[in-house]
Amino acid sequence: MPSLLRRLARLTALLALLAGAASAQSTGRLVGTVTEAGTARPLADVNVALVGSDRGAVTDADGRFDLDVPVGTVTLRASSVGYSDADETLTVRAGETTRVVLVLVSTDADLGEVVVEGRLTNLVGVANAASSGLVGQAQIAVRPLLRVGEVLETVPGAIVTQHSGSGKANQFFLRGFNLDHGTDFAASVDGVPMNLPTHAHGQGYLDLNFLIPELVETVAFEKGPQNAAAGDFATAGRAEIRLVRRLDAGLAEAEAGSDDFVAALVADSWRLGRGDLLVALRGQYTDGPWVQPENGTLASGVLKYSTGSTRNGLEVTAMGYHNDWTATDQIARRAVPGLVTRFGTLDATNGGTTGRYTLAGTWRRSTDAGQRTRATAYAAAYHLNLFSNFTYFLDDPDQGDQFEQADRRAYAGADVAHSWRMGGIGRASETTVGADLRHDQIFGVGLFRTSARERVGTVRDDEVAQTRGGAYVSNETRWTEWLRTTLGLRGDVYAFDVTSDREVNSGGETAFIASPKVGLALGPWAETEVYLNAGLGFHSNDARGTVIAVDPATGEAVDPVDPLVRTRGAEVGARTAAVDGLQSTVALWALELESELVFVGDAGGTEPSDASRHVGVEWTNFYRATDWLQLALDVALTRSRYTAGESDGDRIENSIGRVVTGGVYAGRPDGWIASLQVRHLGPRPLTADGAFQAEASTLVNARVGTTLGPVAVALDVLNLLDSDAADVSYLYTSRLPGEPAAGVEDVHFHPVLPRSARLSAALRF
Repeated sequence: MPSLLRRLARLTALLALLAGAASAQSTGRLVGTVTEAGTARPLADVNVALVGSDRGAVTDADGRFDLDVPVGTVTLRASSVGYSDADETLTVRAGETTRVVLVLVSTDADLGEVVVEGRLTNLVGVANAASSGLVGQAQIAVRPLLRVGEVLETVPGAIVTQHSGSGKANQFFLRGFNLDHGTDFAASVDGVPMNLPTHAHGQGYLDLNFLIPELVETVAFEKGPQNAAAGDFATAGRAEIRLVRRLDAGLAEAEAGSDDFVAALVADSWRLGRGDLLVALRGQYTDGPWVQPENGTLASGVLKYSTGSTRNGLEVTAMGYHNDWTATDQIARRAVPGLVTRFGTLDATNGGTTGRYTLAGTWRRSTDAGQRTRATAYAAAYHLNLFSNFTYFLDDPDQGDQFEQADRRAYAGADVAHSWRMGGIGRASETTVGADLRHDQIFGVGLFRTSARERVGTVRDDEVAQTRGGAYVSNETRWTEWLRTTLGLRGDVYAFDVTSDREVNSGGETAFIASPKVGLALGPWAETEVYLNAGLGFHSNDARGTVIAVDPATGEAVDPVDPLVRTRGAEVGARTAAVDGLQSTVALWALELESELVFVGDAGGTEPSDASRHVGVEWTNFYRATDWLQLALDVALTRSRYTAGESDGDRIENSIGRVVTGGVYAGRPDGWIASLQVRHLGPRPLTADGAFQAEASTLVNARVGTTLGPVAVALDVLNLLDSDAADVSYLYTSRLPGEPAAGVEDVHFHPVLPRSARLSAALRF
């Protein structure tokens, strides 16, 4: 028996020795380091895994890892929260050691920090939702722009139009929302929030006419209220516009075209001390196609000083802007062609003047341990005098119905965020805490009756102090190779103090709202990721509406509105880069608003609307077919309805149900270029019962150009097919001279500009 046991022991040892030898012949060793792009510093706590296997390791403090893997061709993936994934395909030989360096590109917690090629950037493994994304200067530079605000039309599904002169904020549409001049869409430029609450013309007023498109480096966008960092006005979406830190060469550009359009830009960068100084000045003049010349005069400038990098550095940006114009507002359809032409006006003194001057600084710091801190502070001064006449002679048959909306304010604020990586939770985990504070001191926000821009009466004139504070926490954890979660909670508190010219409409109000968020990302599999997102959000109402007691126009008693209105959003979608050169997303989404109660600046009072629901699908595509040809196609289909209380119908006025945009962009930056941009809008209801609708429209813009050494020449043809569609249409009652005192209900429209050409020449020096 002992002899048998000895034989069995020897046999077992021999089998183990043979198995070890076989294993040594079927595996190899991978030894490597993970570093950060741009800094080359080693990254600790990075998950390194064999794609399609459960084999993996975590980098040590020096960014190193050591891994036994099967022989053959394998794909190694490095992933860490705050960085885009890096893949490397290697051939492993039996018993040999293969060395590799994996480089991760930082996302710095927001999409705007990715080293980008704009829409060509692969965001699989980086983005937390299908409807978030990036636009780069490469996409803006080849796109023919009628208005500088159309920079936001690079956001898939977004529409930017105008129903007045070129100095008034654009009209925005997205996800079935008639966003008016910015309500429910938030935008910032170099960290400065651009939406203006308690504004003379409309809540969340967003004027982007000051932008210099050539200086826009990236536009990082999100749709829906699912991000904890997103606060007021971000229900439909938000965009963070970042300007370049420096130019590779100086730029002098001149542009001239139809309808007395001229523009000039001078910009350059210099090395100053330990940083870079960027200076840019742009001027523009236009009369437009209008019978009453617009005489639009615009001047804007940027002064920016930057030190360090976007991860460890400081940026200080000063921006100034002034605009003066005469406006041709929308006109009654029945007046054409009897009283005026399509490009005529029924009040030649409409228009205005506006300006904004901002100073902002952003400081960023990152550590080898994966901690990142960002702090932004800003201050701004703003003014607007806007003269409009939408109803002509309905209210005042003698002097007309023109009115002035005046706004004078200063606002300042700060925004800080700190992120750190956490061990022991999943494969990688990052937590971010942030806070923001803003105060608007509105020295005068008023509505006045005017005639030929002379005040003849006051509807109301107020002073407002409005303070908002917000704080949030979010956590992103990669639990496995194919599972990421994002959890967030945001809280916002508001304080309003209104001093009105009518004591009864003066008072104060405070409000608080909490907004939880949740997100789930599955994948990637075959360069494809699936997302599920949901969150609560809000938008604020005009401070004057929260304390109002008497309608200043009619003298009737009215109820105040809720300071903060709850919104809800949910989305399921997918993103793929499986086809070489193609970035494609699809998203099914829903947004609900408890109420769209707003203060109506045109009337000086409040007007409630009922709860609403917007649901839709978006499909976006950007494809690099060759190194000289890129194609884009974005489709957005939306159903928008009131969900209660509308006895005469449930349609939401001016909600666009179909948006299709696309483009063909050919050429190279150092040679010939040609592009064609198409924008199609489906029909949209003008009344709740859908009895009146604005017609569908399609616009085509084109650009051709060439670069010869330091000189680039381009020709833009806008509205190539000379469409006579309307930019914006409304249905309401107005009164023309000689009509009944009660007026006539009619469609009022602002036409798209006719076909026009603009020739530009740019010199790099």
